[in-house]
Parts: sequence; structure tokens; C-alpha cells
Amino acid sequence: MTMTAATAGPQRYQERYAARLEAAAQARRDITLVLETWGLPQLVDVAEQVVTELVANAVEHTDAATVGASITRTGTESARIVVTDTSRTRPTPGAPSPDDEHGRGLLLVEALAHDWGSDPVHGGKRVWAELRADGTW
Repeated sequence: MTMTAATAGPQRYQERYAARLEAAAQARRDITLVLETWGLPQLVDVAEQVVTELVANAVEHTDAATVGASITRTGTESARIVVTDTSRTRPTPGAPSPDDEHGRGLLLVEALAHDWGSDPVHGGKRVWAELRADGTW
């Protein structure tokens, strides 16, 4: 990852990825590098899980050609991850049975993030998650 024109100021990073299975891993690596660059290693583990789930959901459950991912530093120990796609369908956590192999992604996001949600935007939606390292999950 190189921080070029995709970087929007010193406290925000954004990128677009082709909507393929590899997108989640690419976004995870990029977000990790950004958090480490900002001196926020305490958010890395949670951010990796959250961005992986949100990007994977956008790839799997929409027919978008690309998926956007951004991270914005919102405080000394907090950040907001946003994933965008072209679908207007808002995500809802599943209710998987113990034997189900899928359907837990948003439940994981809900458990890890301080808050999360989705908003319609021009051309699709954004799904966001607030991360805090100050112990107020």
C-alpha cells in the first residue's frame, strides 16, 4: 500500500477495491498499516476483524464492481471504519443456528465495535463501525 491521492488528509485513509474475495485481505492489510502509522496499534486486532467482515459482506452480498473502505481517526484512541458499496439493501445481523457455518459476521462486528450501523448514500450505502481503545466498548 502506498499512501497517494487516496489519502485524504493526515487522519483519514480511503481506498477502493475490486469486489473480489481478495478485497477483504487487502483492506485488512491497508487498515492495519494506517493504524500502525498513526500510532494506534491497540486498535489493530479489532479493526482487522471489523474491516474483514464488512468488506467480505459487501463482496458476498452485493453485485457491486468495487467496494470502498476508509478509516478516520476520531480521537486519541478511536477510529471509524466505513465500507461502501452500490447496494441499497441495509445489512442486518443473522440468527445462525449452532451448526451454521456462515451468518455471524455482523454479530461479530456488533460485539467488537463500540457502535455500528448503515446509512443510505447516493449510489448505495455505507456501513460504519466505531472503534475505541479506551475500554468503553
